[in-house]
Amino acid sequence: MIKFPLEGQDYILLNQLLKFTGLAESGGEANQMILAGQVKLNDTVALEKRRKIKAGDVVLCEGQEVRVF
Repeated sequence: MIKFPLEGQDYILLNQLLKFTGLAESGGEANQMILAGQVKLNDTVALEKRRKIKAGDVVLCEGQEVRVF
């Protein structure tokens, strides 16, 4: 499990989160993963690249869970 602090921000965009946590090597790769249905947000497939991820959200990608706080 990866814990990701928002550090004073209200949210982070889904594609940025994947890139910053190292689950995607680039923003382009993150977008492809999202559009391919490989990413879940709170147990639901997330298809919006610029979805706002807020504290308390859980993202699952490639077997890795990311908890945002």
